[in-house]
Amino acid sequence: MPLRQSLSTHNSDYRHADKKCLFCTGFTLIELLVVLAIIALLATLSVPRYFQNIDTAKETVLADTLRVTRETIDKFYGDTGRYPESLEELVEKKYLRAPPFDPINENSTTWELIAPEGDNKGNVYNIKSTANGNDRHGKPYREY
Repeated sequence: MPLRQSLSTHNSDYRHADKKCLFCTGFTLIELLVVLAIIALLATLSVPRYFQNIDTAKETVLADTLRVTRETIDKFYGDTGRYPESLEELVEKKYLRAPPFDPINENSTTWELIAPEGDNKGNVYNIKSTANGNDRHGKPYREY
């Protein structure tokens, strides 16, 4: 067999092999469905934990916000000898950078302001959240 003929026969065999491999590559429908089922299973396991972590974070931020704001009110009283008239006064006098944000209500204006008892001057002795509901331990947000 001449060399030219053997090369042309050899090249045509590769072309036919390439066409067969084009149909052999890729994933089957069953393989794709199995992968999608695994992804769906992992999503159903992780999504509830994600939302639980968001609620836990909001409760932690609420408790910390109330603690810091109450400490700030006490510092204001220590400096001026009276309680602030409003939360905005704490911002105006640079005791706070911004009014405290309630992560449960997602608002900074819905706080319950508690006035001091007796002859103490001012209107803000303490603050509480007005959020409805309970935390993950059953404690109402209003009692933080």
